Amino acid sequence: MPAPPWSSWEKWLQSPPGRYVLAWEQKCFDQIVADVFGFYAVQIGLPQINTLAENRMPLQALLIDSNDRQKHANGFAWHQIEGNANELPFACETIDLLVLPHVLEFATDPHQILREAERVLRPEGRLIISGFNPASLWGMRQYLSRLIGSPYLPRDGQFISLLRIKDWLQLLNFSLDRGHFGCYKLPLSGESGMARMDFMEPAGNRWWPIFGAVFLVSAIKRQQGMRLIGQVQGLRIPVMTQLTPAAESRQNLANHQDPVN
Repeated sequence: MPAPPWSSWEKWLQSPPGRYVLAWEQKCFDQIVADVFGFYAVQIGLPQINTLAENRMPLQALLIDSNDRQKHANGFAWHQIEGNANELPFACETIDLLVLPHVLEFATDPHQILREAERVLRPEGRLIISGFNPASLWGMRQYLSRLIGSPYLPRDGQFISLLRIKDWLQLLNFSLDRGHFGCYKLPLSGESGMARMDFMEPAGNRWWPIFGAVFLVSAIKRQQGMRLIGQVQGLRIPVMTQLTPAAESRQNLANHQDPVN
């Protein structure tokens, strides 16, 4: 297979398959964030799309890395914060909605990012993650093309299975809310080839839904139960004196009364 004409993640997003993925994810994000309520919503990275466009929270922010292009971030009306996803610049339990579009697969320590997400989210806050599905035709091509030195996606990206992400979320006390698979077209590079594969999208949703090239999952942070701190002192319950039944008490009282003359 010939090497694609892109070598970085940003260039890939400008390619025909990249625009195809961004368009599908924009529709999914618009649907899933519309019914999430609160005050503070944050998107981390990927300024090429606005995942919070249909969300109605009063404060929306974009956390951008030094590698993100500023020109993409300027296209949306939100607060911009420069920081690192491994150390989010937010106080504990202050964010109501946190979106990670393709953040974990390009991170050196994705589990640390999830721990930070758990720290900053409020109880019952929502976490939304998107990523590439290794159990797909795109994942198979990426694996095979790495062997010959021409990966379909940027080489620095790592496919993370949805099952592994579910395990990580459950360890951090998240419960899965909903999920979507999509992008069933063949992993082609040209614009005309991608356009001829439009019929595969509805067919994939019906016949092989879990083999979509991209997945999107939503999880809710649950409040942990109360725990007792320290040693519990033993309480000695005092022994109660034996009580006399009411019927027996009235009978004894009648026997001791003086007879009436």
